[in-house]
Amino acid sequence: MNYKDLSVKAMDLRKVVVEMIMKSGGGHIGGDFSVMETLVDLYFNQMNISPENKDDPNRDYFIMSKGHSVESYYAVLAAKGFFDTDELINTFSQFGSKFIGHPNNEIDGIEMNSGSLGHGLPVAVGMAIACKKDNRPSRVYVVMGDGEVAEGSVWEGFMAAGHYKLDNLVAVVDRNKLQISGTTEDVMTHENLHAQIESFGWNVIEANGNSIEEMDNAFNQAKTVKGMPTCIIANTIKGFGGGEVMENKASWHHHVPNEEEYKLIMQSLDARKEAVANE
Repeated sequence: MNYKDLSVKAMDLRKVVVEMIMKSGGGHIGGDFSVMETLVDLYFNQMNISPENKDDPNRDYFIMSKGHSVESYYAVLAAKGFFDTDELINTFSQFGSKFIGHPNNEIDGIEMNSGSLGHGLPVAVGMAIACKKDNRPSRVYVVMGDGEVAEGSVWEGFMAAGHYKLDNLVAVVDRNKLQISGTTEDVMTHENLHAQIESFGWNVIEANGNSIEEMDNAFNQAKTVKGMPTCIIANTIKGFGGGEVMENKASWHHHVPNEEEYKLIMQSLDARKEAVANE
């Protein structure tokens, strides 16, 4: 799909996220909105994964390590055809629903339960090693939050991936600079994140994480790198697309819109969608 169509799709899928959260009364909307372009580009332009090949060992693999942004993950999987969007909206986080508040690997398309932060990258390292040992063409992708990067197990993963020269592994850090308790720089500074990751033997790319085109170019560049894993630092805006009411505000890490906020967010998404379509 072309960049314009994917950018429009990303705005439409944010609407699905909003409906899920309004219906269920809970969710992590800020991080959902910041990471959406990354997920849309991966599933519609980059990864060899679909409902038809979900059990093929030669498929590509994805782990949503920042599992609290599951609403965006579910919305993209539904758009890809893994399950029904209406069922997702109407049952998300309801009693007895399989669509729980963090990724559930009982659902088609989801590789692992996640959300206990710091686990996704180490697991992805193991998966990438396994693919190498089995001579599979698979690539492994993992998305982390920038607050999550403070976890020690993340750095063990960075160290191991660099040591084993896992050029079939791509990590994305959703760098929106906000976490539940404030700015990442106040909680645990990451001002030298690029150099820190690079020092562990990684190829590091920085991109506008809210640009389909920039993320697609970064993923394509990662495919050309041999002998080392790639980390894409995706510089994003928390709440991107939701307008002034929610963009770049830590309070929207875990906030359910009221009716007035809902209207403003939907208006902003419609305006951004129209602007993209008319470019």
